[in-house]
Parts: sequence; structure tokens; C-alpha cells
Amino acid sequence: MTTQTIFITGANRGIGLEYVKQYALEGHQVYATVRDLAQAPALQQLAAAHANVQVLALDVADVAAIRDLAARLSAITVDILISNAGTYPESRFGKTDPQAWLHAFQVNTLTTYYLAEAFLPQLRRANQAKLIAMTSKMGSIEDNGSGGEYIYRSSKTALNMVVKSLALDLREFNIAVAALHPGWVRTDMGGPNGLIDTETSVRGLRQVIDHLSCAQSGSFIAYDGKAIPW
Repeated sequence: MTTQTIFITGANRGIGLEYVKQYALEGHQVYATVRDLAQAPALQQLAAAHANVQVLALDVADVAAIRDLAARLSAITVDILISNAGTYPESRFGKTDPQAWLHAFQVNTLTTYYLAEAFLPQLRRANQAKLIAMTSKMGSIEDNGSGGEYIYRSSKTALNMVVKSLALDLREFNIAVAALHPGWVRTDMGGPNGLIDTETSVRGLRQVIDHLSCAQSGSFIAYDGKAIPW
């Protein structure tokens, strides 16, 4: 197995933490970012047990911080960049917070673009790097049959368009880009009624990532490998 370098945001819990765990156990070099190092005890314990895990502070809502971190890591190669950090402020018709909406777009939508821009040199050094945006089926316009959740849905729909454009713009650099849906997972964000656990979700997501090529770049794919309608 070839050792790869993985960069993951939002790695303090849930799907992000499980990504770190699985990649670390297989010996890959993992750069795991969190907004607040003090709020990531499980990740810190994982890093203490695995020399191939480096934990870094990063507020993904701060574009300058993204650029600064990319500059600090200018010498590395990134094989897989996973833009995983996200926020889910609840909203419904008649009850949406405009500031929460703007913040959700900053975190859920803009982050992936600015990570791609800042870490392009590191991605270009890899042999067909992969840029992964963790999105949601709730961002599918065709699949929306229940309405509501205006903030989360719209931020993920916009993210999907960012992914599509990045796939076209980064094609010349042999970088494959995809929007991945993790399934309804039992996490703090997904809630206790999720249909699958984080281990199942991430194992499936990693299989999708492993098989992702530039021919599939710009796709919207679920953890089980099924295409999702836009």
C-alpha cells in the first residue's frame, strides 16, 4: 500500500475524526485541523498515539487563516484534501437567522473554494490529487421533498456548484474533485436516529475516494458509491 498525505478539516469529532482514525491506522500521514484545540480531546489522544497524525488549529471561516496555514505547510504534498468542517443551524419558514445563514455559507460553501485555492501547490505535487467536499443529500434540489432547513440546504446546494466549477478549473492539474454524501450518520450533527455509524460511512467514503478519477471529477456521490441527482 502506498502511503499518502491526507489533509482533513473539522477533525475533532464525527466523520472527520473517523477519517483521521482510519487513515492513521493504515499508516498515512494525516494533517487534521480543528477550530479549537482545547475542544478536541479525542483527536489529541489519537495524535498522541500515532506519530503520523499532526493536529493543527484552523478556523475555516477565516480565509486569512486558511492562507496562513497553507503557507506554513508550503513544503508538503497533499494527495487527498477533505473539506469536512461544517455547520448545521436549524431553520424553517418564518424562523431563519440571517447571521447564521451567512456564517453557514462561509463555513459550508466558501471554505472548500479557499482551501482549493490556497493548497493548490501542495495538491499539484501529487500524482492525481483528490479534493473532496463533504456535502449532503439535503443539498440536492431534485431530492428535496420535505422543504424547510433553508440555511443548511442552500449552503450545501451552493457547495455542489463550487465543486462542479472546481472540477472543471482544476482538470488541467490532474486533480479530481467530488462532492460526497456520507449518508445519515449517527453523529452530533446527524443526531441519534442516523441509519449508519461513522465507521461504516467513512469506510464507504474512502472506497469512493480510492476509485475517484478525473473522469468522474465533478460528481455528486454517496458513501455507497451511488450517484445522487443534483
